Amino acid sequence: MKKSLFFIPLLIFYFSASAQTKSVKDSITELDEVILIDTLTAKNAIGIIPSQIIGANVFKNYSPVDFISSINQISGVYALSGALNTNRITIRGVGSRTAFGTDKLRLYYNNIPVTNGTGFSTIEAYDLENLTSVEIIKGPKGTGFGTNLGGSIILNTKQLSSQPTKLTNSSTLGSYGLFKNSLGFTHSQDDFYMTLQYGHMEIDGYRENNRFERDGFLLNSIFKLSEKSELGLLVNHIDYSAQIASSISQADFDEDPTQAAFTWKSSQGYEDNNYSLIGLSHTYKASTKLKNTTSLFYTYLDHYEPRPFNILDEYTNGYGLRTLFSGNLNISENLLSYTIGGELYKDEYAWGTFQNLYEENNGNGSLQGDRLSKNKEFRSQVNSFATISYPFTTKLTAQLGLNVNKTQYDFRDLFNSGGTNTSANRNFKALFLPSLDVNYSITATSQLYANISRGFSNPSLEETLTPDGIINPDIVQETGTNYELGIEHKSKDDRMKLDIAFYLMPIKNLLVAKRVGDDQYIGRNAGKTKHQGIDLDWNYKFNISNKILLTPFISYTFNNHSFVEFIDEEANEDYSGNSLTGVPKHKLNTGLQTTFGNGLYANITHQFIDEIPLTDGNTLYSKSFNLLNAKLGYKKQILEKLLLGLDFGVNNLTDTKYAQSVLINASSFGGNAPRYFYPGNNINYYGSLKLSYTL
Repeated sequence: MKKSLFFIPLLIFYFSASAQTKSVKDSITELDEVILIDTLTAKNAIGIIPSQIIGANVFKNYSPVDFISSINQISGVYALSGALNTNRITIRGVGSRTAFGTDKLRLYYNNIPVTNGTGFSTIEAYDLENLTSVEIIKGPKGTGFGTNLGGSIILNTKQLSSQPTKLTNSSTLGSYGLFKNSLGFTHSQDDFYMTLQYGHMEIDGYRENNRFERDGFLLNSIFKLSEKSELGLLVNHIDYSAQIASSISQADFDEDPTQAAFTWKSSQGYEDNNYSLIGLSHTYKASTKLKNTTSLFYTYLDHYEPRPFNILDEYTNGYGLRTLFSGNLNISENLLSYTIGGELYKDEYAWGTFQNLYEENNGNGSLQGDRLSKNKEFRSQVNSFATISYPFTTKLTAQLGLNVNKTQYDFRDLFNSGGTNTSANRNFKALFLPSLDVNYSITATSQLYANISRGFSNPSLEETLTPDGIINPDIVQETGTNYELGIEHKSKDDRMKLDIAFYLMPIKNLLVAKRVGDDQYIGRNAGKTKHQGIDLDWNYKFNISNKILLTPFISYTFNNHSFVEFIDEEANEDYSGNSLTGVPKHKLNTGLQTTFGNGLYANITHQFIDEIPLTDGNTLYSKSFNLLNAKLGYKKQILEKLLLGLDFGVNNLTDTKYAQSVLINASSFGGNAPRYFYPGNNINYYGSLKLSYTL
């Protein structure tokens, strides 16, 4: 491990050990942030096993544009970002072999599933400034949230029902022509709550052909119908366009990381997206022992993407229902807690490709030509789930859960009708996915927990079809079993918190998408992997004077993931025993938050990413790197009703040259070098002005 990996955490531990903690009543303190979210949270569905929640305290470490850095502060999670519109989130190594985008986990927005029918999630469609918190369930132990091998991510919008009516505005300017503005209105009264947000962002980007522009609208409201009943309405719409610089070769990365891939620059490749989500939910509290929340939802995505090799035009209509009953029963003088529910998600995915005649367009970029394909796929997924938890003693609680998943794909080729096997139905077998959790309270502030749970991953669209658009009938779902042991500890004064988790998760029927062309893949089940590692999170709050509060934190991830059995038949190579592609062995995030009594605060954060194997043969690795970010802010009530906030931040303080994302097993076509790297931004700056006026 590199020496620089140890420097910052050792420095933090030194200050932590040497500083004297002052009396609480004589010094400023910072309470744990209170996450106020919907009445139905992930905690109801995963029960006694801890998830990890980040909120304002983490968000304020980074730019309001930088969603990915906030997620990367969580141990066990690594988010790669090729651009604002090109992100891939991996949890404990699951999803690292996906070429583009995020799959093998389930994404929820206010408990509404927004992952599409084959398992892909688009986190870039959501604005960080609209969120109160992000909750992450690592691995398949979230019985009520899909039991995907990677886990689940739950995005929660602002729902501060007790605050006064107010108007807020936040404006950010920065490097690369960054402009971001978020305007919000919040109103609450005894039987009604509403928040309305409008946001606009534009940035030219660090690289060529890298401009991004987004407009977004959010309405979140709750109507209290009675003491027992409330109705919620959620409307979220995002419209964004993003140019695509794509990945570049090692030689191009070394020469000039700002350049776009040649063909993407020549075709002026981009994507244009319109995404809408409408959700209607009803919560009914029948008694103190029984509650139900049911949600109906509809999603729509219209996506248009001119690429050098063709133009993709697609749309997805999705709809579904989610219901959850929760409550408790008196059993032998103890309360047995239970949840039972189900989730239905169906979508209709239609897509077609066209010739891209950019080479005949006199340097004006992409030009749509003749149709090449026309397809439609109907996809449905049903999750039924239940948990029961029971305290056998005052210290020992056990929970048993079960998720049953049924997935079906109905593919239709509307362009080559009458061809062989060009339309087919894939009806996967029902999966029964149990989970067993045990929680033991060692002391009033420490608990030991264990989990055994089964999970799965559905094949992506590329993995279910051959490059000729023919159904691959042999593809099956990945399955795996998670074994986890962890400890949570808090100090008695609630200043220090330490979480450590050890896990092992073997996965069989490994899904592999082998690239055989510019945008062509062959999917197959190619073997087994073993995911094992350690997640560690630590933070401590202490006063060095009566006006200065220091909060150092450490988030460390150790990944020891490998192929147990993997034979590449096309290459006639045996990769068994090699390290899993696309995953750094070590990831470290550290930082120090300093709060002053006069409204001033200063944060510094550090990230270390170890080298990443780029090929299944482990013959090529990306370089490890360190990033240092700093932020200075001021928050003050300047008038009785007006709150002022000012921020200034510097990203990549040392101007490190690094790859923020990588493409594994990149192939070379037409005699060109393989393109593995998405360069990260150089040193850059931003400043924000925030105003909040209470009406």
